[in-house]
Amino acid sequence: MYDFLIIGGGIVGLSTGIALYQRFPNAKVIIVEKESQIAMHQTGHNSGVIHSGIYYKPGSYKAKFARKGSQSMVSFCKEYGIDHDICGKVIVATKKEEIPLLENLYTRGIQNELCIRMINKEEVNEIEPHVNALAAIHVPQAGIVDYRQVSQKFAEIFLKYEGIIELGTKVEKIYENDDTVVIETNNKTLQARTVINCAGLHSDRIAATAGYKTDMKIIPFRGEYYKLRPEKRDLVKNLIYPVPNPKFPFLGVHFTRMINGEVDAGPNAVLSFKREGYKKTDFNPTDLLEVLSYRGFWKLASKFMKEGLDEYIRSFSKTQFTKSLQEIIPNIKEDDLVPAPAGVRAQALKVDGTMVDDFHIIMGKRTIHVCNAPSPAATASIEIGKEIVNRIPEQTHLTKHIVKI
Repeated sequence: MYDFLIIGGGIVGLSTGIALYQRFPNAKVIIVEKESQIAMHQTGHNSGVIHSGIYYKPGSYKAKFARKGSQSMVSFCKEYGIDHDICGKVIVATKKEEIPLLENLYTRGIQNELCIRMINKEEVNEIEPHVNALAAIHVPQAGIVDYRQVSQKFAEIFLKYEGIIELGTKVEKIYENDDTVVIETNNKTLQARTVINCAGLHSDRIAATAGYKTDMKIIPFRGEYYKLRPEKRDLVKNLIYPVPNPKFPFLGVHFTRMINGEVDAGPNAVLSFKREGYKKTDFNPTDLLEVLSYRGFWKLASKFMKEGLDEYIRSFSKTQFTKSLQEIIPNIKEDDLVPAPAGVRAQALKVDGTMVDDFHIIMGKRTIHVCNAPSPAATASIEIGKEIVNRIPEQTHLTKHIVKI
């Protein structure tokens, strides 16, 4: 019998495990992960950005967790000697019609208590000499790190607390009783007093397995990237982002210097035909049918038909992908780009076609389900873990109901 069982060995699950031991040092905690290694999916395919929180609605948990989480993450990296760089980023307007959007974003950043500044074209080029911009926001708090390395350190700390990590263990059935939760996996049966679902791309399915129906479904979007050839990396000094289109729920293609010195360009955003579909050829008929039979997906698709088509064109046309990058850095050529690994974003989508825009947790009698933890979840992982653990004392008094955070 375990006191706590965590489903999912990504960065949020691992952080939650540490937070449990910090609050309940004598607890018996186990993390079960279906893969042969930790951090194999969203964590391991992360862009590595330490986000500042500028984009998020003031007062939202995304905004609060990003701001506090970036500070926690930097402190953690310093304490444990993990390579990171608070290099800053610029968010650039390349067209006149983007200037008001940039100003609105600046106002949001100030509301989110960030130390940012508006800069002109000359100041942009002092930071990023090759960028074409009329104006920009300089965000000095943004940084880069390898979240796989962070996750490995989280795992080391968790194991030092005498926590247990069971790899190759896939949850198949969940039985939530009044005093325990029974978990049937592919290779054993486990019992715990409390179960915490941090299953990422499969979090909605795990919640359903435990008997909790939600008004949302995880829709997988693949983000495809290119890398700059080594001899062209000097075109990008740090992080360069476009002004986000407020009518489209993705940030648009941008440039990210990685902690290893490589430079990623992208992503686009296309529907993945598999929840863990990192390649164009990845296909799972069950996953795809689930998406295509979901009313919320078709409402979203009809709303963003033109934008979605543009994303697919960029997916299959390197020329068009390059053109979108040239709006920011005109000197980039198609031959400067080589394919890079893709990522998959687990986006919770409501039946009415709206994307769940904040972290979302479902509380059960003896289960907690983290059903929406998109970016900036890696940045905010330490704070998310603390938040989950802070809710545990209340849980014995809860019946099945939904709580949004």
